[in-house]
Amino acid sequence: TQCLASRTLSSSATKASSDCSPAERLIEAPVSPERSDPVYSQTSSQDSRWHVWSGWWSEEVKGHTEFVEQETDAGHLPAPSETDSVTEEITGCFQQEPIKELKLYKIASELLQTERAYVTRLHLLDQVFCAKLTEEAGKGTFPVEVVKGIFSNVGSIYTFHSQFLLPDLETRMSQWDSTPRIGDILAQLAPFLRMYAEYVKNFDSAMDLLKQWMERSAQLNAIIQDIQSQEVCGNLTLQHHMLEPVQRVPRYEMLLKDYLKKLPEDDPDRSQAEKSLNIISMAATHSNTAIRKMENLKKLMEIYEMLGGEEDIVNPSNELIKEGQILKLAARNTSSMERYLFLFNNMLLYCVPKFSLVGQRFTVRTRVGVEGMKVLETSNDDYPHTFQVSGKERTLELQASSEQDKEDWIKTFPYLCSCVFQKEELGKRAPRWIRDNEVTMCMKCKEPFNPLTRRRHHCRACGYVVCYKCSDYKASLRYDGNKLNKVCKDCYFILTGRVDAEEPVSGKKRGILEVPAQVSGNSFLCGFLQYSTDRTKPCQRVWCVIPQHDALVLYLYGAPQDVKAQCTIPLLGYQVEDVQRSVDHPPSSFRLRQSKSVHYFTADTEEVKLRWLRVICKAVIGEMPECQTPDVGDVGDLANGCHEGVPDGT
Repeated sequence: TQCLASRTLSSSATKASSDCSPAERLIEAPVSPERSDPVYSQTSSQDSRWHVWSGWWSEEVKGHTEFVEQETDAGHLPAPSETDSVTEEITGCFQQEPIKELKLYKIASELLQTERAYVTRLHLLDQVFCAKLTEEAGKGTFPVEVVKGIFSNVGSIYTFHSQFLLPDLETRMSQWDSTPRIGDILAQLAPFLRMYAEYVKNFDSAMDLLKQWMERSAQLNAIIQDIQSQEVCGNLTLQHHMLEPVQRVPRYEMLLKDYLKKLPEDDPDRSQAEKSLNIISMAATHSNTAIRKMENLKKLMEIYEMLGGEEDIVNPSNELIKEGQILKLAARNTSSMERYLFLFNNMLLYCVPKFSLVGQRFTVRTRVGVEGMKVLETSNDDYPHTFQVSGKERTLELQASSEQDKEDWIKTFPYLCSCVFQKEELGKRAPRWIRDNEVTMCMKCKEPFNPLTRRRHHCRACGYVVCYKCSDYKASLRYDGNKLNKVCKDCYFILTGRVDAEEPVSGKKRGILEVPAQVSGNSFLCGFLQYSTDRTKPCQRVWCVIPQHDALVLYLYGAPQDVKAQCTIPLLGYQVEDVQRSVDHPPSSFRLRQSKSVHYFTADTEEVKLRWLRVICKAVIGEMPECQTPDVGDVGDLANGCHEGVPDGT
């Protein structure tokens, strides 16, 4: 380092002096040994002692400047301004040249130090792990081909670095004072880095083979565990050490790019350094791909441990796409349960968290294949940010933590579509179950449920809630391994191809109330309201719908999924009135009156009430409501309850 600083400053001063004119050289002062010692002694103290040298330089220049001023009038020497510019130029040369060469030296030193550490790792792989496993394989404990398949050509890589590249770098750094360059060495040896292509190409299969035989051979596993427990391994696994050769080539590329940034454009080493960079960059591309795969395998191993080894997911073909907490809405009711999802490129793991800080943290409840998976954005009054994931094995209705979280999940799933359960998919895909509280009657025969004689049952094919009479059928379902499952009457005949002898060909005429309850997609407005026809009697919570196909009629259902309305109210000619505030009727109440017929309604909030009034006030005068998103800011415009505005399906 001392020689480097001395040579650098001397060459810089000589160059600056040679570029000056004879008149300008008069301001240069000879450097005495006593004054030069503090400057050239140690590179590490160069910055702290620079002001000493520059202070002396200023005094010397000051004395010569006085001489110059005396001679200027005679016209023999340049003006003081020219002298100042020359002084600044020379000083700048002294400041910049040593700094650049010092940075180049540091980069070369880092390359040497990391190469020594890397050769140590290669020695561990080839001379310790591979050698001991090969020795044991020679005894017939396990095939020698297994060891060769795991370590590939790591022996050749170790020989190249320990006997060629590392010795050349050590020799060059010891001669850095006379040969300050590394580009020529790398350009000469970089072509040999192509041997890494075989190692990187074999890396995935090596990881698989290692995992397979550590489980199959107790002796192989014992040898590896014994070496890993030694201090030389640094508490790292064999898999971690095997990643070192994959990471090394990108490291060369990074250091060489940094070296070229600091190297002057006219430096003789530039062409060799650029040549070696091109070769190394090609090898680094393959290594970077392998690094990403290894990082993915590491993540898969972490998930494997979190699942308690329940799922065999550690496979290079598996890739984790997204993971995170989610709420699962129960199929029979609207209760929510905390769950955790792991979405891979080929499957979705639906897990139940375990309250444990160590060991197994999740239990896999369902494994859903990605093939044919569909996602549907759903709407739920009680639970926002919901969406449905439908696979062949199961259908899940999930609730995200926010609207953004929901969008992130939906965009992440590989197959998206507006999912409608079609007949051709019946039995091939698990259906979404209609919740018990979403219906009050059998969705087939339309008879009301009761807890004693007509209980709720689910069809395993379509997910409808039906009574025992309508579910007294069984059919094999493909998504459940062709096992016999309870299905409704309609699905039974579709799946078996049989004809219902009891059903007339023409069918009976549908009643006026036999209109399925609507949702926001095909209605002007729908939602729950408290309803009563007598102020003295308690209100009933009903699902109210003004459908798009019948915009002048209000349908009242017991639940959102009922296939038959309890009653209807033709809105034309009704008067819309506010209800006087009382204990039984809060501010969110209103009523419909026509002659002696009175209907009382109470919304959950005043905002919801105004949404209903916007639609109803158009219908009572025979006008079609307009489909638009309600604007809360229009509250002041609804004094008479008959202004425009259509809600968004509360």
